[in-house]
Order: sequence, then C-alpha cells, then structure tokens
Amino acid sequence: MEIARVALELIQKKLQPNKVVVLLGARRVGKTKLIEKIIENLNEKYLFLNGDDVESHNLLESQSTANFNRLLGDTRFLIIDEAQEIPNIGKKLKLMVDTIPDLKVLVTGSSAFEINNQIGEPLVGRMKTINLYPIAQIEFSKTENYLETKSYLEDRLIFGSYPELSKIINREDKISYLKEIVNTQLLRDIFAFEGIKKRDKIIALLQIISFGTGSEISLESIGRDLQISKNTVEKYLDLFSKVFIIYSVSGFSKNRDNEITKMKKWYFVDNGIRNAIINSFNPLNMREDVGKLWENYLNSERIKKLSYQENQVLDYFWRTHTRQEIDRLEVKNEQIAAFEYKYGKSKSKIPTEFAKSYPDATFEIINQDNYLDYIL
Repeated sequence: MEIARVALELIQKKLQPNKVVVLLGARRVGKTKLIEKIIENLNEKYLFLNGDDVESHNLLESQSTANFNRLLGDTRFLIIDEAQEIPNIGKKLKLMVDTIPDLKVLVTGSSAFEINNQIGEPLVGRMKTINLYPIAQIEFSKTENYLETKSYLEDRLIFGSYPELSKIINREDKISYLKEIVNTQLLRDIFAFEGIKKRDKIIALLQIISFGTGSEISLESIGRDLQISKNTVEKYLDLFSKVFIIYSVSGFSKNRDNEITKMKKWYFVDNGIRNAIINSFNPLNMREDVGKLWENYLNSERIKKLSYQENQVLDYFWRTHTRQEIDRLEVKNEQIAAFEYKYGKSKSKIPTEFAKSYPDATFEIINQDNYLDYIL
C-alpha cells in the first residue's frame, strides 16, 4: 500500500508565484516519488529538469532572461530534481523568479551544503524550505492500526524507515538494501566534496558516532584516536549533517555552573543507517544498545513530527557535572518541556537539581506505553 507523505500538503501550500520551494532530504527518502505525485495531480503545464542529466545542464547554461523565456514559453511551473548538481543554480533561479511573472519553482536537493551555498544567498526572501525524512510514524499511522504499529516497532528500531524497506520482506534483503544506501549513496555524496579523500577516517568517524549515539562526544578525543585535527573532525561532522546522515543536539543551560553545555550529542536521522554503518542488525533480545536505539528513534520521530507540523521549538539535552541528566528538552515561548526516554518499564524521577533550577518545567517519561502519543 502506498504511504501518503505529509510533505506533499506542505509543498502544495507553499508553492506560490515567484517563489522557490526547496525540498531537502537524503537520497532515497522519496523526493523523486513526491515530485511524481505532484505531477500526477497537476492541472497545468510544467517543465521538469534533472540535475543529474547533462542535457538539463545544457538547457540552463546560458544565464539570461531571453534563454529562460525561450525554455519555459508559457509554462509557469518549473521542477528541478537534484538542483545542487547544476552550476550557479541559485543565481539562475533568482533571475527567473525576478523576471518571469507568476513562475512557481520546486527544486529538490540531497546536499544542504551545496544547496545552501548555491541557492541560499541569491534567493533570500524568495525561498521556502521543506525537509523530507524517511517515513515518519505519523505517515505510517495513516495505513496501519495500533496493533500493527506496535508489531513493527522492533523492525523500525533496527532497520529504520526508508520508504523502500516497507516493500522488502526478507531480513537479509533489508540489510543489503541499507548497506547499499550507505556505500553507494551517502558515502558517495560525502566523497564528492573537494578535499575529502580519507575514506578510512570518514568511515571510522561514522562508526565512532554510531557507537556513541546519544552520548556526549569529545571532538579532541576523537581527533586523537583518528590522528586528525579537531577542526577536521568538525568539518567531517558538518558534512555528515549536510547530507542528512546525522544531526547534533546541544546542552541546555541558563548559566548555572554545574550544567554541561560545551559538548554535543549526535544522533542519526535514521536507525537503519546507523546500524548499517556498524553492521549491527541483531534482534533486540541479543543487543546491548537497545537504549541507544530507543533514544535515537524517539528523537528522530519527534523531529519529523514537529517539522511536518511546522511547530518551531528549540531542542536540547540537559546534564550536570554530577551526572544528573535528561534526554530531551524543548523550549518554546520560554516554556520548558523535559522528556526522559525509557525503553523498559523502569521508573524515573525528575532530577532534583533540574526541578530546583526550573520549577515551572514539565517532565514526562516516554516509554513503550505512551511513545505513540509523543511522536504522533
């Protein structure tokens, strides 16, 4: 059964004359399928170009209004897949939306680094960005009932939720698919950047982040272990973020001496990618990292939900030097909501120091009994 993507409604809402909608996401999360769905429902003429196609490059090579008018004719809807592959695409799009009345533009990109460099500055005030993730539980829930969702939980903790996986039944085929994504898609995007030549260091760093999922990471320590500089570690982590493999969360503090803020925690956008990097696909009853999988899954699903609902919050973790900690804090309009993740039934109380420092904050344990309320 086809899974309806929430981003489709967001795109349709944001498409406006003389504006550019940018759909960002890793390769294989469904950007092209989403474009096909939009085209399928169109009642107007459109022009589709593919950034991976040399012919599309040739059509856009001449950066002039005359060329773009000839190319579009009376078409007023332009779609470009993998737009970051086209040289100077930002300036070209700016010229189009500035000079061609009523033109709507939708572009996709699998590298935030290249998209932001090429499109971000030229299109300030003209661009609206939507992030597309692997399938969110809010999307799965449109086609499955409560019992089905619960039965799929272990599978999603281990294999993640890339769209194609919902069509693959065999366990070994799922593993092969995830390894292929990592080796031929995600790593390819990383190595495409100028100056990225140390394949062994890249893979080793990704493995370190995988094993340390949800833990505070010392960049100096990693640099020493890999025999590279702290700045190089930061550069690589930034690249991993820009191609939508990982993301960071900072520590929360209001300048209280005991609170840790200097180090970050790193999470994977998708559990399956994390497990593929360390080749770890054992069932939950044979694993020692279930807590990490649970924390990564809940954090990522929460981010998907908030992003698709356009609910803007600031997110953090909280920890003190005396090792009191909370997995996730959300701050909105100066109100603090704290969440602690527990896969099992174990009880947990709000840390005394946190309760004392932030008496108006709310606190909730997220476990298997209530996690769907948290991510739906």
